Amino acid sequence: MGEVAPMDPAKLADAAFKLLTENPMFKVGEAEIRGNSYRVFENAPPSLTGLFAFGAATHGDKDFLIFEDERLSFAETWKRACRFAHVLRDEFDVKPGDKIAIAMRNFPEWCVAYMGIIATGAVVAPLNAWWKADELQYALEDCGAKTVIVDGKRLQYLLPLKKDLELTLILAREDGEGADHQFEELLARAKEDTPPPVEIKPDDDFCIIYTSGSTGRPKGVVLTHRGCISTLMSWAFIATVMKDARGGESIFGDDPGILLAIPLFHVTGSHSIFLLSYLVGRRVAMIYRWDVKQAGEIINREKLTNFVGVPSQSYELMSVEHEGGLPSLLDIGSGGAKRPADHVRKLKKRFKNANPSSGYGLSETNAVGCVISLGEYQQRPDSTGRPVPPLTDIKIMKDGEEVARGDVGEVWIRSPANFREYHNLPEATAKALTPDGWFRTGDLGKMDKEDYVFIVDRIKDMIIRGGENISCLEVENRVYDHNGVAEACVFSVPDETLGERVGLVFFPAEGETVDVNELRDFIAKGLAAFKVPERIWVSPSSLPRLGTAKFDKITVKKIAMQHPPALSV
Repeated sequence: MGEVAPMDPAKLADAAFKLLTENPMFKVGEAEIRGNSYRVFENAPPSLTGLFAFGAATHGDKDFLIFEDERLSFAETWKRACRFAHVLRDEFDVKPGDKIAIAMRNFPEWCVAYMGIIATGAVVAPLNAWWKADELQYALEDCGAKTVIVDGKRLQYLLPLKKDLELTLILAREDGEGADHQFEELLARAKEDTPPPVEIKPDDDFCIIYTSGSTGRPKGVVLTHRGCISTLMSWAFIATVMKDARGGESIFGDDPGILLAIPLFHVTGSHSIFLLSYLVGRRVAMIYRWDVKQAGEIINREKLTNFVGVPSQSYELMSVEHEGGLPSLLDIGSGGAKRPADHVRKLKKRFKNANPSSGYGLSETNAVGCVISLGEYQQRPDSTGRPVPPLTDIKIMKDGEEVARGDVGEVWIRSPANFREYHNLPEATAKALTPDGWFRTGDLGKMDKEDYVFIVDRIKDMIIRGGENISCLEVENRVYDHNGVAEACVFSVPDETLGERVGLVFFPAEGETVDVNELRDFIAKGLAAFKVPERIWVSPSSLPRLGTAKFDKITVKKIAMQHPPALSV
C-alpha cells in the first residue's frame, strides 16, 4: 500500500452534511454555558453515565478491557462500575460533587473506579502515578479528596499522610498492608449492579485532572460532563463521516482494538483511548509498562488495529522485529507532543498497511482541538490538522487581534469542551479563559488558508538569542532528521553576550555512535546559523519524562548545566 491520496473534500462535506441533517445523535443546536452561547450536540446524554449505559447496552458481551490473561466485557465493566458506585454511596456516603482520587498505574480497576465515581455524581481526580509523596499530598490537599483508590506502590507513599489528610485508602489489585478496604471485597458487598438514581446535569463537574507541571505546581483542570461528551461525540462524528466517505471502510477496522500504552491520568489515555473506545466498541489491550517488544507481541496476538502514543513510542515500534511485521495495524496515532515530520514518512514506509495520524488537544479542552490522518497527514506531516467539527473553533491571535493566515500567533480554542476553571486558581483561570469563552492555549501556531493548523512552539519555550526568536521545537525537529538520534531536547543556555544560546541534549539511537561535530554540521545544513545548537550534551540514558510522557525539560536542563558539554562553540 503506497501513499494514500487525500480524501475528496466534496465527499467529506456531503457525508458531514448528511450526518448532521439525518442522524439525530449528531444534531447541532445552541446552549448557554457559563454565560456564553455555544454550538452543542442537542441530543447528547446529559451525563457520562448515559454514555456508559449506552456503551454497555450497544456492545454488551464483547471484550473491552484486556490485561494479561484477563478479559472484561463492556457490560461487565459497567456492572462492576455500578457496584462500586453503590458502595461509595451506601458505605462511604459519597454525594454529588464530592472529590474522590485515583492514584494507581494502568489496571482494569482504574477504569472501573473512574466510571463508578462518575456514576455517583462525584468528581474523579486522577493523580499522576509517577508522583512521589509530596506531589500526591499537594494534589490531595488541593482537590480535597479524602477517599483514594490506590495500588501497592501508591499505598506506601500515602500511608504516612493518611492520618494528617484523614484519608480512606482503597487498595486495588496488589497486596499491601495498611489500606482501609480491598477493592474486590467492596464490589462483592454491593447490592446492585445498575446505575444509582442520581441527577447529573450537563455542566456539572466530573473530573479534576492535573497538568504535567512543566512549570511550577500542577494546576487542577476542572472538566464537566458536557465538555467530555462533546469531545467524544465530535471524534465519533469524524469517524462516522470518514467511514461514509470511504464507502463503509472504518478507520478503526472491522474488529477494532487499541493498545493502551500511555497513562490513564493523562487525557490522551483517558479520553482518546479509554472513553472513546467504550463509546465506539473498540477493545483496549493494556500493557503493564511500556516495552516496545512486548507492545508488538500484544498488537499481533490481539490483532489490534489502532495505536495511540507519544511520538517516541510510535517511532520505537518501527524497530520491532516480528515475523510479518504488525499487519493488523491500520492507524498509528500520536498525542501529547508534536510528532517530527520525518517520523510520518518513516512510519508510512515501515508499516505498509497502516497510516500515521495525529491530533492536537489539551487537558483544558478535554483533549479536543485538531485531527489529521491519511493522505492529508502524509502531504502535510508538520501540521496538526484542521479544527475538529462540528463544535470546535480555532483562531490565531497576537496582541488581541486575529492574525492573517500564515502568520504566527497564539492558538485560541473555543468549544463546549473547554474546561470550567483551574481549581482554586481564579487569577490563572482569568488569564487562560477570555470572557467570551476562548481558551488561550499558550501554544504558538499558524493556520493556512485551508484551515490546517501548524504548531510552532510553546510561548514559554522560545529561545531569544541576540534578539532572534528561536523555536525549540523547530530545532528538535531538525535534530530528529539525523538517523542516529533517538531523543532530543533543546533549551536555552544563559549567555552574557547574547542573553541566551541554543543548548541540546540528545540520546543516541540503539547501537549508534554519534559524533557531536558531525551532528552539529548536519543540523546546520537545515537551519539558519543562529538556530544551530552551540552547547551539545550526549545523554548516557533515555531522557527523563513528565507524567504525560513529554520530556521533563526543566530536569534535563538542570542536569546538563551541571556538566561540561561535549561540544561548545
